[in-house]
Amino acid sequence: HPIPVVHGCTVGELAKMIVGEGWLDTNQPLDLKVIPCKGYTHSSFYELPIAPSPNLPNMSSVYLYPSLCFFEATSVSIGRGTNLPFQVIGYPESPMGSTSFTPQEISGVASSPKHEGVECRGLDVSAYGEFIVKSQPQLHLHWLLQMQKNLGDGFINRPDFFDLLAGNSSLRESIAVANNEEELRKMWEEELLLYKTYRKKYLLYPDFE
Repeated sequence: HPIPVVHGCTVGELAKMIVGEGWLDTNQPLDLKVIPCKGYTHSSFYELPIAPSPNLPNMSSVYLYPSLCFFEATSVSIGRGTNLPFQVIGYPESPMGSTSFTPQEISGVASSPKHEGVECRGLDVSAYGEFIVKSQPQLHLHWLLQMQKNLGDGFINRPDFFDLLAGNSSLRESIAVANNEEELRKMWEEELLLYKTYRKKYLLYPDFE
């Protein structure tokens, strides 16, 4: 569907949008009923009572996930096989960062993690997920740009998977030529504005302040 990775909708709002915009590949009518919550706004922060995945153990990892999931299709580790999954970024012999970690297999959590048994060096971004992402609820892509610059052609080693995660090839092609994150955002600004116009029709709760 033509939506951003961070679409700013609840599941109910998103369902209403999918039906209302005619994105379902069917001619059958759908009887959709969404029951709204009381007291909720899009500015509300909800702490998940149960971790949604062994590799998303806390809210920092959950908030960072949309920005870091793209690294799954690259030669860079995001901490699977450590106690900080989706909260660290690094690879062997990295010239950047002061954090080091060594991915290991963890039963039920990480099977054959990237760079298993090899020390990686990079960034601990766990505090970023706890604080910055809350005040700037958007994709944070400067880490992708940094790693692309450092590793060049050796960065995205699974391009088809990267395009699947991003929705199409646009992001992959853009980070190869963009000089900074601001320039990257301008590349999809027009499409984002269009999305925001029809998103408004399906909101059930007060929007972000």
